[in-house]
Amino acid sequence: MEGLNLLVERNIAPFVVFQGETLLTALGKMSGNKSGFLCVIDSRGHATGILTDGDVRRWLTSREFISLEEDALEAANADFTKLSVDADARDIEAAFSSRIRAVPLLDAAGRVAAIAFARSGAMAIGDRRIGAEEPCYIIAEIGNNHQGELEIAKRLIDVAVEAGADCAKFQMRDMTSLYRSGGRADDPSQDLGAQYTLDLLARFNLGEKELFAAFDYCQKRGIEPLCTPWDLVSLEALERYGMRGYKIASADLTNHELVSAVAATGKPLICSTGMAREAEIKELVQLLRAEGAMFSLLHTNSTYPAPFKDINLQYMDRLAEIGGCPCGYSGHERGIAVPIAAVARGANIIEKHITEDRSQEGNDHKVSLLPLELGEMVRGIRAVEESLGSRDQRTLTQGELMNREILAKSLQAAVDIPIGTEISDEMIVIQSPGQGLQPNRRGELIGRVARRDILAATPFFPTDLEDERISARHYKFDRPWGIPVRWHDYKKMLEISSPDFLEYHLSYRDMEVELKDWFVKPLNVGYVVHAPELFKGDHTLDLAATDVDYRRQSIDELQRLIDLTRDLKQWHNVSGDPLIVTNMGGFSTAHALPVSIRPELYERIEESLAQLDLEGVEIVPQTMPPYPWHFGGQSYHNLFMDPNEIAAFCEKNKMRVCLDVSHSQLACNAFKWSMKEFCEVVGPHTAHLHIVDALGVDGEGMQIGEGNIDFHMIAEVLRKTCPNASFVPEIWQGHKDSGLGFWIALDRLETLLANSAIEADSVFSGKLAV
Repeated sequence: MEGLNLLVERNIAPFVVFQGETLLTALGKMSGNKSGFLCVIDSRGHATGILTDGDVRRWLTSREFISLEEDALEAANADFTKLSVDADARDIEAAFSSRIRAVPLLDAAGRVAAIAFARSGAMAIGDRRIGAEEPCYIIAEIGNNHQGELEIAKRLIDVAVEAGADCAKFQMRDMTSLYRSGGRADDPSQDLGAQYTLDLLARFNLGEKELFAAFDYCQKRGIEPLCTPWDLVSLEALERYGMRGYKIASADLTNHELVSAVAATGKPLICSTGMAREAEIKELVQLLRAEGAMFSLLHTNSTYPAPFKDINLQYMDRLAEIGGCPCGYSGHERGIAVPIAAVARGANIIEKHITEDRSQEGNDHKVSLLPLELGEMVRGIRAVEESLGSRDQRTLTQGELMNREILAKSLQAAVDIPIGTEISDEMIVIQSPGQGLQPNRRGELIGRVARRDILAATPFFPTDLEDERISARHYKFDRPWGIPVRWHDYKKMLEISSPDFLEYHLSYRDMEVELKDWFVKPLNVGYVVHAPELFKGDHTLDLAATDVDYRRQSIDELQRLIDLTRDLKQWHNVSGDPLIVTNMGGFSTAHALPVSIRPELYERIEESLAQLDLEGVEIVPQTMPPYPWHFGGQSYHNLFMDPNEIAAFCEKNKMRVCLDVSHSQLACNAFKWSMKEFCEVVGPHTAHLHIVDALGVDGEGMQIGEGNIDFHMIAEVLRKTCPNASFVPEIWQGHKDSGLGFWIALDRLETLLANSAIEADSVFSGKLAV
């Protein structure tokens, strides 16, 4: 298998099951070792069979009666490949195929002494996997930049942790065994360069006790300690400590004695290839494979600092071919541009030196990053990783869809087209905005018979190319339900359906109208008002803004909306205080804000609310997603995402919220929270619901059934926690084509839950929002 990274595991306990142990025991072990593989052995340690998850499935399907209490050997494959533990690595490699992913290795007595695994393109240090499908493993190289002081070493560890690095790396040397004359810096026989280096090492070397204390501090701070052993004495000490992985310095790439000794530990190796010829790199790879080591290679130019013209990042591709393993880059150039570029080119590992002060004594300081630079590099790498995506997929993002609506063109009716009319070319015009059929579908439209009355200067929609249309009807739900509307379309929506209330979605221009121009007599439905996201002058409402003037404007704009909401009451025959759904603010543009400052932001919101005249209305903050879209641009939200923060805010201020299930599912997806637990915490504080699907971490406003929300679960939780909360299907652009998106959503919600177990034992009547 080309590019096979062979791992020989001598700790066989997790990968064997004794003959006579049950299948249930075997399945538990297989789940625990995450290899999908077990070797069945007898009481003498001899291999009697191989058991894989595939073997278990085949055995289960072949049995009329199934009992997991049967002997694991019953389901095992007795015809399996096994080799001697002394077999050449090339022979072991040759035994693997797409079907065979593990081979037991036997000692002279036929006992299982080790198991060889095929690790194609991946390795692991501790619990952190390293490879093409994993985030880049970022090593903050402290080396000897601690200047021989443990306290400086600890401060640099803190720098690595705060920057978000995965590993803090050191170097260990036994000066007595490593250098002739015991490493004396005053040895007159040493060359000038060697004498300079020896002098630095003699003064700045950390001893075993101090290094181990630094490693312990890494463990305490939650970052992986890694170390380069420069000699066998240091390796022995590091093994005593329990190091989980090792770095081989470029200077030792041809030191096969040390490399073999490190490989023999069974720990993963990261090997720098600076100063090495390709033939020497190939020799190293051959040696590591023969030792059955799990390893990776780093492209390196060992010049301090390395000129950009000498970096040759493209050689990483060749290195990956030679090693058949994860590859990365260890940089000695100035700045952060090259390592970020290396990640864009596929680097799985990045190593960079760090320092407190570049003017300190020693070559490494000159090529090291300062604390802020390390953080900038890590953020740059993570941004590049996030941006790489897939070469085989082109998906329109939510932001692109929003801007396509605004900026693109669509097919619109040039004249009124009565239902039943055959659509001709001259009836079609291409105009902005792009809210309907795209211009490239003009040919499909010509010759179709209009299935609805199409007014001039309105867009054609995809449904105009279909033979059937979903229409609005009268829905029944066991809690108040409504639909989002604008001033211009609420009458039409009321004509074709019977909602309990309307949710007016306003722009800042809608706030400037005379209500008497849109209402003739009071309506017999309730209403909710959704605040504009954007006000005049590109002002996004933010009651938590640090800028006093900006926050004052937000307060004033929200007061205008409150006044308008009170005025609307005369046009609706309802009692009670209408709800105002709003985003309270607390967003940021460059990155998410630290959790530690959230209490301050919530306090500013409370101060802002205290300046509002809220008589006759109820403000309900909207639960928010982590990466909201503001008119085609993405930002970061910081507030009203965490369920416990939301509950605490509501309890303290005696307020309720609008639970937007799409927004909250996105937050749960991003932060690995349980949506069920989220709804259990926020549900009791919920006055109103926005029901809509979600996908990933920023795919909001999706049609029901096109995301990853479990609506059956949410319905059950919300029935218990907020049975009287009202809801709307807030599908993005659901109002288009006479509200088609809303009618599809309501139909799907009924179908989804009418078939669920909830209907049988609750008052839900098969609807979501009941």
